[in-house]
Amino acid sequence: MKLSILDQSPVPEGSTPAEALRQTALLAREAERLGYHRFWVAEHHAAPGLASSSPEVLMAHLAAVTSSIRIGSGAVLLPHYSAFKVAENFRVLEALYPGRIDLGIGRAAGGGALAAKALQDTRVTIDDVDRYEQQVQELVAYLYESEGGASPHCYAGLRATPAVDSAPEVWLLGSSRESAALSVRLGTGYAFARFIARNGGAGAVHEYQDSFAPSVAAASPKSLLAVFAVCAETSAGADRLAASMDLSLVSLEREHLSAPTPSVETALNYTYTPYDRFTITDNRKRMVIGSPAEVREQLQLLAEEYRCGELMISSHIHEFGDKLQSIRLIAEACGLERRA
Repeated sequence: MKLSILDQSPVPEGSTPAEALRQTALLAREAERLGYHRFWVAEHHAAPGLASSSPEVLMAHLAAVTSSIRIGSGAVLLPHYSAFKVAENFRVLEALYPGRIDLGIGRAAGGGALAAKALQDTRVTIDDVDRYEQQVQELVAYLYESEGGASPHCYAGLRATPAVDSAPEVWLLGSSRESAALSVRLGTGYAFARFIARNGGAGAVHEYQDSFAPSVAAASPKSLLAVFAVCAETSAGADRLAASMDLSLVSLEREHLSAPTPSVETALNYTYTPYDRFTITDNRKRMVIGSPAEVREQLQLLAEEYRCGELMISSHIHEFGDKLQSIRLIAEACGLERRA
């Protein structure tokens, strides 16, 4: 089983966004040393609790401070942008770090309505916004224009630069059967966000795996499962660390705005309503929490259920030392091979 990491650059309570980005870079270096396969970063806008608003820029830095781990976006929110510009951004990254770049694509807003409007302020009609599938087709065409079988894009003769001999791996990120079916039609990899969708994911991933046909972007189906994960030496210790994530998600549901990750003390001293308690219990269904042995068992069960040989973990743990220890314990429990 391959293990990878998605880091959303959460800002800890009492810290700064600049420090959160510095911690993301340190986490990527440690993930590489421990033997994790990929390290992806997210895209969020006008979100005080999440520092990564430009995954391409952050990816360039992460690839520069590591040497072998795959670096990717989880995800570039394509409806906000030109497929041509995204292709050129990732061609630059691929030219600088050949064979190490993943282009994960999503269609979520990544922020509130005002941020989405600002990002799309050159669009004039709703039709310009709702053309995600066509955009992905155009993006694949720009990236794989030298490959036989690539669909043409709408600007005949236009080529994305720089010219490179390889292309980034293209992944669609989603949490539904619709996104899985789209990945099949477009012939891309498929990453299922189980940390968003609590139920129904296995069927979507199986449909993708069973229906996939080779494409210029992928010769065979590539699927991975992304989950929240918190590990400590004991199950009680992990449960305590996860309290920060419990309160973060409760606050996000109530305020619809990400806030800095609260400390364990803040979370444990918070006065929850009965509905909040119900929400926490429900949210725990999309988390893997426990001691190293417990986390290993839960991850193995998920890998079998989803028929995925790769799992991607994400953690909003307040203290960075605890976050580092969590990925170390998981790596050791799952038998990852450390890099020199």
